Amino acid sequence: MDHSGHGSSMEMDLPPFTLARGLEFSPDAFFLTGCLLALALYGWGVVRLRRRGDSWQIGRTVFFVSGVLTVALAMCTKLNDYGMVMFSVHMVQHMIISMISPILLLLGAPVTLALRALPVAGRGRKGPRELLLALLHSRYMKIVTHPAFTIPLFIASLYGLYFTPLFDLLMESQPGHIAMMVHFLATGLVFFWPIMGVDPGPHRPGYVMRMLELFAGMPFHAFFGIALMMASEPMVDAYTSPPASLGIDALADQNAAGGIAWAFSEIPSVLVLIALVFQWYRSEQRQARRTDRAADRDGDKELEAYNAYLASLNARGR
Repeated sequence: MDHSGHGSSMEMDLPPFTLARGLEFSPDAFFLTGCLLALALYGWGVVRLRRRGDSWQIGRTVFFVSGVLTVALAMCTKLNDYGMVMFSVHMVQHMIISMISPILLLLGAPVTLALRALPVAGRGRKGPRELLLALLHSRYMKIVTHPAFTIPLFIASLYGLYFTPLFDLLMESQPGHIAMMVHFLATGLVFFWPIMGVDPGPHRPGYVMRMLELFAGMPFHAFFGIALMMASEPMVDAYTSPPASLGIDALADQNAAGGIAWAFSEIPSVLVLIALVFQWYRSEQRQARRTDRAADRDGDKELEAYNAYLASLNARGR
């Protein structure tokens, strides 16, 4: 399909949307290449660890692969074609690639895998691992992962894009559309990265603070969806005149898009909250085990001291 504009004849020939049609394979070269490259690099890291006898959790691999597949679902099927002319389908793409995909990718701990799998460069040299570490500790990374940056960025990606001419400008060309989707994915990654706390990063708040960061952005997401649902006229020019072959009303489609945005604000919140509670529980368990081991060592020392004291008394008695 030609994504160069909304008036192409192929877009006009799109039949009414159904789920079966939406899931048909229709690859975008940029995202297909990116997905295959991500799977290949992650697979290389896992194989490298296994060959040298190190373990890697299967669950992390499952999460990462699932995350890549959700990106492919949004961008390499006819969802991407219909998303160019249907606001509701576009919103499904947006929600998947900015809220579901980042969570799954981050649960796969790709940064941790890279740090463990990449070889250490020789003395005085800098290889990929050293460059990655330098990036993680850079001032730039401290800024882009701080909640004072991530939360406003997350909000601006909705209001500042859809309610300004920028959205229509990006939708006029395929590179613009790709750039917008890459932005959605990147925004989701930097927003959820410090909250998930799986990979190392410059901003590692406690579990309560992570929950507060999570819920700080979600109400604005819900309000955005409600604004679309309550509007009495189409608000985004790109979707004001859908092709007649689709048999849809622009306002009804926009209302559906708002409902999708509102509903999706709840889904990632639940997923992340479950992950955080699980991580918190495991952290408490590890801390309890460390405390028990320390108490056992202290108890052994006290017992040894007591035995030594009894032995000294016995020696004096003799």
